Amino acid sequence: MDVKPFTWQDGERIIRFGPGIAEEAVGVLGGPGYTLLTTARAERMAAPVLAAAEDVVHVAPGPVDELAGELLGALESDRLVALGGGRVVDVAKALAAASKGRTRAMAIPTTLSGAEMTRGHRQAVGAPEGTQGVRPAVVVNDPLLSASQPEPELAASALNALGHAAEGPCTPRANPVATLAALEAARLLTGAFAPGGEPDRGALALGALLAGYTIDATLYGLHHVLAQTLVRLAGVGHGPANAIMLPRTLPALGRRFPAWYERLGAAMGGDPADVALALTARTGATRLGELGVEPAQLDACADAAAQRAELQLTPPRADREELRALYENAR
Repeated sequence: MDVKPFTWQDGERIIRFGPGIAEEAVGVLGGPGYTLLTTARAERMAAPVLAAAEDVVHVAPGPVDELAGELLGALESDRLVALGGGRVVDVAKALAAASKGRTRAMAIPTTLSGAEMTRGHRQAVGAPEGTQGVRPAVVVNDPLLSASQPEPELAASALNALGHAAEGPCTPRANPVATLAALEAARLLTGAFAPGGEPDRGALALGALLAGYTIDATLYGLHHVLAQTLVRLAGVGHGPANAIMLPRTLPALGRRFPAWYERLGAAMGGDPADVALALTARTGATRLGELGVEPAQLDACADAAAQRAELQLTPPRADREELRALYENAR
């Protein structure tokens, strides 16, 4: 896909998108002097961004709320630039949120997580009571970075983004603009994987950006509750959790929203669950059992997921029995 660069002024944030746009990132970010949050993998991908940072902080693996809590009050900067995947971006957002407007988060994604497009994130441990989520004020999305993962990880990240596109239009906050973005995202994300060929990374980057826009506008329900709970309680990676659960949660959404499921299938070029399952095969793991998840862990996940308020956003609310059956189907 011939991806054209664009600048998108969306409310309080500016989004720059296009191949090679990372070379212009320092200027878009407001010049040198920011604090850079990143990882060893990510920092090697954008040397000018690294060179222009006043401070560089490597974000370790772990829960976002705890990672952000450890950094709370330790970083003196009016700009926190996240160069990395969803965990890194969410830590920057959590720190900016806790600053109550003194610090702005900015993002250069290196995965298809869509975190750069949303205000959804866990709050830092120790953040002031009532702290609200924030979106990055500046997003620099270069497909050479955001779609840079090796193919198994890239496919899992794409399925995570597809989950955003599939579930967002099911919630009470759905609107025509977000739904159109979701349909185009689904078309791009699934069409980017030609059988036996190289993924179209430009299409994946744009699809993930649109899917992130969708979920920011609409929030989420059944699918994301199940996947997020696996991450927190069973130790499954964020991408694999979403990838493995999506072919199982899509039919559950389809039973609730048959008209939407039909529209989604037209955009994806087939039954959504079947298309998602075929893509899951490209991730290296199609079932939770392959990742070492045991039945007892799924019992605990079902118990925890059943308490999540977000289930009400994809009515009728799934009960514990349905949640456990969906997990079992994925094991």
